[in-house]
Amino acid sequence: MGERIAVIPASVLRNLSDKLYEKRKNAALEGGLIGLAAATVGLTSEAAHHLEQIVPPVLKAFTDQDSRVRFYACEALYNIAKVVREDCIVFFNDIFNVLCKLAADSDTDVQSAAHLLDRLVKDIVTESDQFSIEEFIPLLRERMNVLNPFVRQFLVGWITVLDSVPDIDMLGFLPDFLDGLFNMLSDSSHEIRQQADSALSEFLQEIKNSPSVDYSRMAEILVQRASSPDEFTRLTAITWINDFVKLGGDQLVPYYADILGAILPCISDTEEKIRAVARETNEELRGIKSERTEGFDVGAMVSIARRQLYSEWERTRIEALLWLLFLLNRYRTEVLYFLNDIFEALLEVLSDPSDEVVLLVIEVLACVAKDQQHFQHLVASLLRIFQFDNSLLKKRGFLIIRRLCVLLNAEKVFRQLSNILQGEVDLEFASLMVQALNLILLTSSEVSELRRLLKDSLVMPSGKDFFVSLYASWSHSPMSVISLCLLAQNYQHASMVIQSLVEEDINVKLLDQLDKLINLLETPVFAYLRLQSMIFGPLSFLNLRDMYGC
Repeated sequence: MGERIAVIPASVLRNLSDKLYEKRKNAALEGGLIGLAAATVGLTSEAAHHLEQIVPPVLKAFTDQDSRVRFYACEALYNIAKVVREDCIVFFNDIFNVLCKLAADSDTDVQSAAHLLDRLVKDIVTESDQFSIEEFIPLLRERMNVLNPFVRQFLVGWITVLDSVPDIDMLGFLPDFLDGLFNMLSDSSHEIRQQADSALSEFLQEIKNSPSVDYSRMAEILVQRASSPDEFTRLTAITWINDFVKLGGDQLVPYYADILGAILPCISDTEEKIRAVARETNEELRGIKSERTEGFDVGAMVSIARRQLYSEWERTRIEALLWLLFLLNRYRTEVLYFLNDIFEALLEVLSDPSDEVVLLVIEVLACVAKDQQHFQHLVASLLRIFQFDNSLLKKRGFLIIRRLCVLLNAEKVFRQLSNILQGEVDLEFASLMVQALNLILLTSSEVSELRRLLKDSLVMPSGKDFFVSLYASWSHSPMSVISLCLLAQNYQHASMVIQSLVEEDINVKLLDQLDKLINLLETPVFAYLRLQSMIFGPLSFLNLRDMYGC
C-alpha cells in the first residue's frame, strides 16, 4: 500500500481530505489519472487489452476547467501512449481533438505538457501502419480555417509530419486543406506565414514530380486566392497557377476562363513580381493548342475578357482586347455567336483615354467585320455613336476611321459611310460627319490611294464610280463637295457649285467652312491645282476670298 501511495504526489493526497469539495473532486481526478497511468505501466504488454477502460476517462479530463486536471491528463495519456504505442491509434481522432484544443490552452504548463504528448503521438503515427489518413482528413479540414495562432502552428506541424511519411499520401488529399494553408499566408505571425509557405512550397515540388495530380479542385481555390488583398497570398497563388498551366494539361481546360479571370487583374498588380508571373502565365495560357478541346468554353473566355474591358488598369484592358482578338482568330464562329455580349462594350471602350486601347478596340472590331454583314453593322454603329457622342467624333473620329481604312480597305469604308450618310435625316450631324470624312480624304496618308483614284475620275471608270458614290453624301457640306470636285479635277462642276453658293445667304458656319477650304487649297494635296493655275491662267473658282469678301 505504501508503494502505491508513493505514486500519487503529496499535494494530491493532501487535497483529497481538504474541506472544500472542489479541491477534493479535482484531487480525486488527478489521483485517478495518475492511477490509470500507473496501472497501464504495470500491465505492460497486457495494457492494450484494457484501453477501452483506460483511455476514455483520461480523454474526458482534458475538458476539465481546472488547469491541474488538464495537466495531469496530458501526463497520464503520455505515459499510457508510451507503453501501448500504436495500439492507441484507434483513439487517434479523439486524441487529435483534445491536442488541438490544448494547443491554445490558457495555462502555459498545460501547453508544455500538450506539446510533449503531441511529439510522442507524432512519433507513434509515423511508425504505425494502422493510421487511417482517410478518417483523419475530415478532422483536419474542419479545423483549417481556425484563426488561433497556436492551433494554426499545431495543424501545419501535423500536415508537415504526415507528408514526410512515405506510406501516407497527403498530396492526394491536398485539395481538402489547401485553402486553409493559403489562409495562413496572411497571418499576422511571421512564423506561421513561414511555416505555411514552407509546407506549400514542398507540396508544389511534389506536384511537379508527381505523375497524377487532381488539378481541377485546386484550380478553383487558386483562382479565388489570386484576388486576395494580401500581397504574399496573391504572389503564391499566381505562382501556383503558373505551374498548373504548364503541368495541368487537359484537366485544366474547363478552368481556363476562371484562370484567365485571375490572371488579367494580376497583370496590373502593384507588385512587380506578381505582374511578371501573371504576364508569363498569360502567354503560357494563350500558347496552349486547345483546338476545340472538350470542355473548352469559348463563351466563358469571351465573358471574362469583356468584363476586364472595364478594368481601371490600362494593361489589363489591353490584354483583355488581345484575348478577344486571339479568340476571334482561332474560334471566329463561336465568338461571333456571343457578339451581342461584347459588341456594345467594344464600342463604349472607343472612348478610352488610352490610344493603345482604342487602336486595339478598332482592330478587334475590324476582325469582327471581315464579312459584309458585320461590316455594315459596324459602320452603322460607329455613325450612331458619333451622332450621339459628338465629343467622340472630335477626339477619336479621325483615329478610328483612319485605322479602319488600313484594316478594312479604305475605299470600302468610305463607300459604306457615304451610302449611310446619303439618307441621314439629321442634316447637322450629316454635315459634321462629311466634313470630318472630307478632311481625312484630303490629308491622311492612309487614304492616299483614294486621292489618286479620284484624280483619275475623268478618265478611269473606277474613279468616276467612286466619285459618284461620295457625291450625294458630300453634298451635305458645300465646301466638302467643292473640295471633292477639285480633287477629282472636275473644275467645271466645282465652279457651278461655287456660283450657286453666291446666290445663297452666307452664314457663319459657311464662312468657317470656306476658310478651312481655302487653307486646304494651300496644302501639298492641291499643289497640282495651283500648278495648273499658273500654267493655264487663274481659275475663277480659286478667287474664293474675293468672291465672299474674306
